[in-house]
Amino acid sequence: MAMATRSYQSIGEVLVALKAEFPDVTISKIRFLEGEGLIEPERTPSGYRKFYDGDVDRLRTILRMQRDEYLPLKVIKERLARREEDGGMPAVQERPSADDEVVEPPTGLQMSVEELAAATGVDRDRIGDLTQFGILRQHGPEDDRYYDGDDFVTLTIVKDFFKYGVEPRHLTMYRHFADREAGFFEAIILPVLRQRNPEARRQASQSLADLAKLSRKLKSALLRSNLRQYLTGA
Repeated sequence: MAMATRSYQSIGEVLVALKAEFPDVTISKIRFLEGEGLIEPERTPSGYRKFYDGDVDRLRTILRMQRDEYLPLKVIKERLARREEDGGMPAVQERPSADDEVVEPPTGLQMSVEELAAATGVDRDRIGDLTQFGILRQHGPEDDRYYDGDDFVTLTIVKDFFKYGVEPRHLTMYRHFADREAGFFEAIILPVLRQRNPEARRQASQSLADLAKLSRKLKSALLRSNLRQYLTGA
């Protein structure tokens, strides 16, 4: 007698299927996404998870939205809900190019170190090192410290450096550059910010965005110039 073909996958099988595209995914992260209500796999009578094709597709979409758009889980959940109301899964955007804007972090996001570790796949010790070196910055009172949306986006970007053997201490130069550059830009737009005119303040905000974009382009051009001899096709 032929055995019936199983129509679902175990969590371990899902992990293997996703590893090629998402090397950082872990069983703990999949369980965390389930705990946050983003996926809802069925359970066998003994409690094992059953992932059908739709569950795997949804999980893959969530992971792509985290990786490619640096979206926090709250925003991903809201986007999934809106798209499902419209009768379909959300379209997955292409990975942004180097010229694209850095995704703006959501306001009001507050994550403990455990939540940040689970959401990004970066272990707590490394998050602690990044905090010590000023790459990440905790907020709130001493007895209720948290990381916000800026920290989430920063960590999502920073963790790609770790693939090349970069350590948290090596990234302090970026913090120093950012602090100096922020002070420079603030000095440029400070006279405008002192005005009470709402339109002037709006223009100052737009000027900051334009300066930040120009800065990214200039740094990219200068870095390419310095590394031209090593870059393929340069």
